[in-house]
Amino acid sequence: MAAMNEWFDNTFAQCPVMAILRGFSPEKTVELAETAWGLGITSVEVPIETPAAIDSLAAAIAAGRQRGHQVGAGTVVSLEQVRQADANGAAFTVAPGLDPDVAHASIDAGLPHLPGVATPTEIQRARQLGMGWVKAFPATALGTAWFKAMPGPFPGLKVVATGGMNATNAAEYLDAGASVVAVGSALEDASQLDRLATLIGRSS
Repeated sequence: MAAMNEWFDNTFAQCPVMAILRGFSPEKTVELAETAWGLGITSVEVPIETPAAIDSLAAAIAAGRQRGHQVGAGTVVSLEQVRQADANGAAFTVAPGLDPDVAHASIDAGLPHLPGVATPTEIQRARQLGMGWVKAFPATALGTAWFKAMPGPFPGLKVVATGGMNATNAAEYLDAGASVVAVGSALEDASQLDRLATLIGRSS
């Protein structure tokens, strides 16, 4: 498990922004992934909540492999989805909630797992399972006060803020204690790209 946590440490140390590319065709997914990589976003997640999304994941993985980037599978909520993520070459898995069976299956497959949490109980459970990184979802519903409060009882907490993040509010959540922010639609908005680039520059 230490190696899995270290993988996230090393990956997210490169950039405090992750891209989530949900619901796009394979072609559009690759286009937006290339936009993310061009900005310096090294972590790309493709949710696989529908069977059709597997094709988009596979396309992004293939494109990433050519460019030296790894792509993860998101919205992984079943053992079958863990299997699909692994079979298609995903580098990591992300879930909207905390499911020990899914987490263990992913880890057993050699895939670092990022579970979703929204309460102290879920954070505590994730830590008991050995996970050093969690995804706070939905971030904007939780609010920045949540991110400021959680490190108190959980020192060293490493959180990816997900849900409602964009170039306008991302810095606020990073300042509140999020380690990483995950953006999606912002990559389609040309007006946000310069601000995303500035945000990414915080890590350099």
